[in-house]
Amino acid sequence: MRFNRNHSILFIDSKNHVTFLITKKNVIALKTEMDNLDKEILNEIQWTFPLVSTPFDEIAKKFGVTQDIVKQRLTHLKKTGVLRQLSAIFDTRRLGYKSSLVAMEIEKDKLEFVAKQINQHPGVSHNYERNHEFNLWFTLAVPPGSDLKTEVDKFSKLSGIKKIRMLPTIKLFKIGVKLDMVDEKKHDVKPTEEKKKIQDVKFVPTEEDKEFIRELQKDLEIVDRPFLQPAQKLGILEEQLFEKMRYYEEIGVMRRFAAILRHRDVGFVANGMIVWKVPEERITEVGEKLGAFPQVSHCYQRPVYKDWPYNVF
Repeated sequence: MRFNRNHSILFIDSKNHVTFLITKKNVIALKTEMDNLDKEILNEIQWTFPLVSTPFDEIAKKFGVTQDIVKQRLTHLKKTGVLRQLSAIFDTRRLGYKSSLVAMEIEKDKLEFVAKQINQHPGVSHNYERNHEFNLWFTLAVPPGSDLKTEVDKFSKLSGIKKIRMLPTIKLFKIGVKLDMVDEKKHDVKPTEEKKKIQDVKFVPTEEDKEFIRELQKDLEIVDRPFLQPAQKLGILEEQLFEKMRYYEEIGVMRRFAAILRHRDVGFVANGMIVWKVPEERITEVGEKLGAFPQVSHCYQRPVYKDWPYNVF
């Protein structure tokens, strides 16, 4: 505990690895300190989460601890904001959604205004200013039955937009954020990941599928049998739920069931988009190689324009 000049108190909870700042008005969690077990568990569940009745028991066995310890750790990491969610992650394209990265050249004095207007669209998930002639970049997704270009064209009426370039995915090499929490592994920069094999099966979601997907996207409770309640809501047994999830994963509808972390809260304070101009005949080779690096979270082939010759992102 330490007092500062503003008469606030710095309190360190060594048991739960959290630092709090206590002022006259607020108690603020400043920092979550994670030990090696926390980091190893988070590494594991970002990519592989056991689809069994007692998943936290399976995780506990792997690390030689009890189920209660794993649940306690994850509950704490969720409370402090490190662990954002435990849920199924779906491929929106397989569900009929269309999406595109969009680049715009905006007059500098209109940039903030245009960005705020674009942010009001429910299909915009990311929106960044970048240091380039094309200074505003965002992703837009629209549901089945909607036309992506029509939605983008609506933005062209905004004052200050000079150019618009749609950059939809031509070929996907990788999508999947995995933040390596173990210090010794962070600097191991090698193309070590293998691309998951997916069955090429046509998928048109039924009303039952939609009900399943809505339920599986909810944050999983950290209890002994977390899949029991979702299964009961769907009127099925747990094993039937697991069978459906495994099927969705095999055909690429569900990318994985995993933990999603808040990257800034775990120490990843910067990331960047890199683009390459790759000869046409080498795009697949280069894209697959780049996608094999654990540090690369997204890798795509996208269209080129006269004023934008870069085809691998």
